[in-house]
Amino acid sequence: MDIIMVRHTRVGVPKGTCYGWSDVPVADTFEQEATLTKSRLVEVFADGNPDIVYSSPLMRARKLAAFCGYESLVVDDRLKEMNMGEWEMQRYDDIKDDALQMWYDDYMHLRATGGEGFPDLYARVSSFFEELRKKEYRRVAIFAHGGVLLCGGIYAGLFPAEGCFSHLVECGGIQRFQI
Repeated sequence: MDIIMVRHTRVGVPKGTCYGWSDVPVADTFEQEATLTKSRLVEVFADGNPDIVYSSPLMRARKLAAFCGYESLVVDDRLKEMNMGEWEMQRYDDIKDDALQMWYDDYMHLRATGGEGFPDLYARVSSFFEELRKKEYRRVAIFAHGGVLLCGGIYAGLFPAEGCFSHLVECGGIQRFQI
């Protein structure tokens, strides 16, 4: 099965804001960024459209999917970004939580206060892919978030979990693999 994962475009929140599960607006440059993503997808799907399109329920992913012509899609909560708990919608520099520094030091294993950790996110995303593997689709498009794309890449064996952030796809970017 050919998997095409698309990361949402940039968001309209101040730089350094922790926004995981929050439904934040897209940046003012959305149309420019989305047009570029759409043209890349036209190339990817030159030999045929996806059999099904999935999306995170968060508007930044769904809006890009709609712009690219995929308004009829399946929304799956497992495709949400990492839940950042009590840190949501705060600037990292303004978070007054002793656990923040511990999380910075070991973000691959520790949870955000009241939220998830990377292992939780990976379990959620890999559950989605395990279910998807059982379907008869030839090609699947997924509109989601940076953390979800990282989990997809790890799941597919594109790169290991340790150091995975060096493989983070840019906003509006595409990651492709087979499962």
